[in-house]
Amino acid sequence: MADYSIWVLEYSYVPKYHKSGVLYGAHNEGYVKLPYCYVVIKGRDHVAMVDVGYNDKDYGKTLGDRFGVENWRDPKTVLTEVGVTPEEVDTCFITHAHFDHFGNVEDFPNTKFYIQEREISKWVWAMSLPDRMRWMMIAVDPGDIVRGVDLARDRRLVTVDGAVENVLPGIDLHAAPDSHTWGSMWVTVRNDGKSPSEDTWVLAGDLVYQFDNITNDGAVVDVEQMYTPVGLAVGSQTNLILATEEMMSQVGYEARRVIPIHEERLNDTFPSRISKDGLRITEICLADGESSKVS
Repeated sequence: MADYSIWVLEYSYVPKYHKSGVLYGAHNEGYVKLPYCYVVIKGRDHVAMVDVGYNDKDYGKTLGDRFGVENWRDPKTVLTEVGVTPEEVDTCFITHAHFDHFGNVEDFPNTKFYIQEREISKWVWAMSLPDRMRWMMIAVDPGDIVRGVDLARDRRLVTVDGAVENVLPGIDLHAAPDSHTWGSMWVTVRNDGKSPSEDTWVLAGDLVYQFDNITNDGAVVDVEQMYTPVGLAVGSQTNLILATEEMMSQVGYEARRVIPIHEERLNDTFPSRISKDGLRITEICLADGESSKVS
């Protein structure tokens, strides 16, 4: 029995991203392709998402251009690939407030958003600091934070403090404070609805960029290998390692069940296809009765 379908949808990509940003210590090791993606979770009469990408205009476009993003497509175009519209999305879990995860809330008019309270309040604090400390804002659009506050005013933003079980049936939120960002979180889907679950998926946000953060060689197998954290941490790599261990423990150390959203090689592990726009759709799992969107 599976309650939810899960798809990872690429909406743009950076063709050449410094590997040292993805894998801590990988200096002078060249570049990797970095897909920009969000996740759709469909089932139990809900259409939910993990993150919403960014809107390719104003300062969001400035940041996208600065990071070398190419082939951006809007959510309506991307979600059509799995038979969903932005208007159908009722719930979204924002793993953190970097522009490529939190910048497109305006395209989802009927959605309630969940974010760690520490995440949004600390970005407000960072925005108030002198310009000489602006490195902390390197991947944040201040306009996104303002739009988040507007969502709170409109009762469409739920700020949470730490872990939350069953925010939707079988879906839990987990906090990783002072790691990649001040209030990063990941999403756990217990796809059999049980606790403990025998069918758990972890949607890692940017706490894990690629399989190489979990295993030394990127192999998606049960592992007893050293974790290597991502290269960018507003908090600390130590806290990233601790969060990785907790994520891995939730899936019984079956590394393929921790889904790195920026991983180009998801199509080596899960059924995938390339859309007419040249973007990847990856099918992590299907709910009972749901038809494949990649076959």
